Amino acid sequence: MTASLVSGVASLWLPILLSAVIVFVASSIIHMGPLWHRSDFPRMPQEAEVQSALRPLAIAPGDYFIPRAPGMAEMRSPEFKDKLQRGPVVVMTVLPNGMINMNRSLVQWFVFLIVVGIFVALVTGQTLPIGTDYPRVFKVAGIVAFIGYSLALCELSIWYRRSWSLTLKAALDGVIYAGLTAGTFGWLWPR
Repeated sequence: MTASLVSGVASLWLPILLSAVIVFVASSIIHMGPLWHRSDFPRMPQEAEVQSALRPLAIAPGDYFIPRAPGMAEMRSPEFKDKLQRGPVVVMTVLPNGMINMNRSLVQWFVFLIVVGIFVALVTGQTLPIGTDYPRVFKVAGIVAFIGYSLALCELSIWYRRSWSLTLKAALDGVIYAGLTAGTFGWLWPR
């Protein structure tokens, strides 16, 4: 990074930090309230039986694709095609046993919000001069923030068949977060 980029980002430390705090609070309200995320993950049919069947396997935490061929040649084999036909075909994330550590997730989420704010500062700081009016700062900062909060989520629906409704709800969250971030940058833009 050049010195001008670093000083540009450093001069925008307040909107970076304050937008992260505002988005953090907004996301907590959105996810804890009875809003559009209540139905994100429906209960699995026969949940107890599925847990009982998986428990003895002691699957290590991680991401899995079932069935998974070791290579391209095996993917074309009749045996592998039969496994796919018989199913189930599963993309699965296994978490560690026990209560989910919300503190760790919330800290990582806050760090992510700061990272998005830094990229918003990098782009707006290189694009807009000091004294730019609020609507223009809002527009540039909002576009960059929306990209940071939302666009990469589409890959999960495209490649891993995550429900598009989940992705679209997360993108709606991203619109809200981008608006809050853009508003903060517009409000605190150097005059």
